[in-house]
Amino acid sequence: MEELDLILESVKQDMDAAIKHLEHAFQKIRAGRASTNMVQDVMVEYYGSPTPISQVANISVPDAMTISIQPWDKTAINAIEKAIINSNLGFAPSNNGDNIILNVPPLTEERRRDLAKQAKVETEQSKITVRNARQDGLKELKKLDGVSEDVIKGVEEDIQALTDKYVKACDDHLKTKEAEIMKV
Repeated sequence: MEELDLILESVKQDMDAAIKHLEHAFQKIRAGRASTNMVQDVMVEYYGSPTPISQVANISVPDAMTISIQPWDKTAINAIEKAIINSNLGFAPSNNGDNIILNVPPLTEERRRDLAKQAKVETEQSKITVRNARQDGLKELKKLDGVSEDVIKGVEEDIQALTDKYVKACDDHLKTKEAEIMKV
């Protein structure tokens, strides 16, 4: 029955990955407060190669509405500024020669609704990944030879229970994120 345990474990790992992806996606959806996560995926053209912003600068949040980016190499300041503008994050960077300041504008009601929709889309993608993991697990079960139907049925029920648990986790994450986004 080791094969059955491997199938269940594989399904669980895929579903865990879907939740982790959802959490990472939610970190990028800002809820009105400045966060270093907002710029973590910005890639800077540094000496001819795309480099994560965190590897060329110190990123800090001095207050709830400001992100400060201090490059370790002052010659990279223009490249960082250009990367932020090109990233379509909606920030207008200001450069004082030593560091770059990003002011996080307060969210309008319309923008909050857009962010909530974006969160719903991410949640739906994660649910699809969870369901696909279920399908993959069920396909693997059907490939097994010499396993009784009762055992197969039991594992199918376990996989469905996992699916229900992870879909509910996606919905719970969404509720929390929506509340965070809509809170003024």
